[in-house]
Amino acid sequence: MAQPETPETEPHSEHTGDDHGHDDHHEQSFVSKYILSTDHKMIAMQYMFTGMIMALIGGFMVYAFRTQLAYPGISVPGYGTVSAGEYNALVTNHGTIMIFWVAMPVLIAAFGNYLIPLMLGCDDMVFPRLNRLSYQIFLLSAIVLVVSFFVPGGGFGGAWTAYPPLSAKAEYSLTPLGSTLWLVAVALEFVAFLIGGINFVTTAMNSRAPGMKMFDMPIVIWMIVIASILFMASVGPLIAGAVMLFFDQNVGTAFFDPDRGGDPMLWQHLFWFFGHPEVYVVLLPACGITAEILTVFSRKKMFAYKTVINTALGTGILSFFVWAHHQFISGIDPRMANVFTITTVIISIPIAEMMFVYVATLYGGSITFSTPMLWALSFVVEFLLGGVTGLFLGASGADIYFHDTYFVLAHFHYTFVPIAILGTFAGITFWFPKMFGRMMSDKWGKIHFWGTVIPFNLIFIPLFMLGAAGQHRRIYSYENFPELAVPALQDLRILATNSLYVMLAFQVIFLINFFYSAFKGKKASKNPWDSNTLEWTAASPPPHGNFPGAMPNVYRGPYEYSHPDREDDFWPQDEPA
Repeated sequence: MAQPETPETEPHSEHTGDDHGHDDHHEQSFVSKYILSTDHKMIAMQYMFTGMIMALIGGFMVYAFRTQLAYPGISVPGYGTVSAGEYNALVTNHGTIMIFWVAMPVLIAAFGNYLIPLMLGCDDMVFPRLNRLSYQIFLLSAIVLVVSFFVPGGGFGGAWTAYPPLSAKAEYSLTPLGSTLWLVAVALEFVAFLIGGINFVTTAMNSRAPGMKMFDMPIVIWMIVIASILFMASVGPLIAGAVMLFFDQNVGTAFFDPDRGGDPMLWQHLFWFFGHPEVYVVLLPACGITAEILTVFSRKKMFAYKTVINTALGTGILSFFVWAHHQFISGIDPRMANVFTITTVIISIPIAEMMFVYVATLYGGSITFSTPMLWALSFVVEFLLGGVTGLFLGASGADIYFHDTYFVLAHFHYTFVPIAILGTFAGITFWFPKMFGRMMSDKWGKIHFWGTVIPFNLIFIPLFMLGAAGQHRRIYSYENFPELAVPALQDLRILATNSLYVMLAFQVIFLINFFYSAFKGKKASKNPWDSNTLEWTAASPPPHGNFPGAMPNVYRGPYEYSHPDREDDFWPQDEPA
């Protein structure tokens, strides 16, 4: 890696494939600095704020359809009466948005873009213009999805899994244009993340600071890189399926139409071959964020660092062999169901091991319960609950009963809310001082934490009970099913919905704390948490080029805390022995 001769010299220009494309150092216009920037930090902010806006849209959708479930037929304040078709569209797009337009852009794209160059000790991604293109395509995908809500027929209502023939025939979904725009938006989003993944992997391979070996990289970088490789390896079949589904919708082909010799089961295989690795695509960055926080706030070296990395690699490989557990009642051969039951149980082992390694890291540490630490600890606890409930669904016999009930929905949210919500808040509160040069309020951060985690459990524990009672999901009004509309079950629906209101209300506290602190918060030092990794050696916020003057040299791994030979309980990676 070339060292800059002066702060004005553009580092790394010899190994970037697109002439680096950095903005010049003279005074920039608003458009060049904030809209068309190639700086990885600005692109990270673009991804983060777009994800936050989409989270608000997804949150409004869940508010509307949960209100319909708890209080059938009511005019929802701020929305109006929810019709059956609108209910389907709200449920479908809520799931789609929270997975593809919130979890992925924030956990992978925002944190990946922001952290990878800073933690590796380089000035930017190796392909900055390609990086900008990835966000622009992602933004286009978000616009297309939002537009799909307002076309004739409304947004797509065939569930986020888009099973044909419901998704393939307009007379079934009743959303001819909405379903096609939904499909185009998802395809564009996949293209954006394929482009971004190329940058992440290449930068980690080629732009590490002098002295930084592969096993000197922080775990969060490993996790984001592995997730990017997983995504690139798994998404191909679904892109092919999306093209076939687009043709079925618009050209008259019959890839998935059983009336004309097509096979709707083919879509399920193509979708879930991607869909289950996708869970780990977003899980691994959240696990990496948690690892960084646990070591800093327990002042402990990461327990079994290499084991965590090998576990993540093994989990990624195993994730390609579990997809058909989503199809236990779709006509799969029972002998194959046994195979996928076994692989599903096996894949729970490395993830459980990773969580217990995190617990071992805490053991004997000097723990500080700061706001980021609370989020990280809650991630471990809540995700373990999600994993345990997944064992019921991974057993083909039990899944025959639980399939498509609210038990599945509750399990899914006990895995995805810790990933997409708790993991994201952990990362934002931890790296906020570096991003904005100011501290968030710890007091209001803790109020927001408890106001999020407690209602979260009060939303989804009742849904486990509803699922065990046989309540199927995606039902617009249970008044049409007298055996499911009994007062005891309706009371649980009301409890879950009222808890959702509380949880959503507390997000206002986060937004106020976030934006107020970004402008008026207490000034942050370079390294307010006394952390070891390289991003904390840059100014807060880091300037253009990250490390003007001289790039850092690395002398050790990232987790040398409480070393017996040092008076300080931390040992930055760039500090000579």
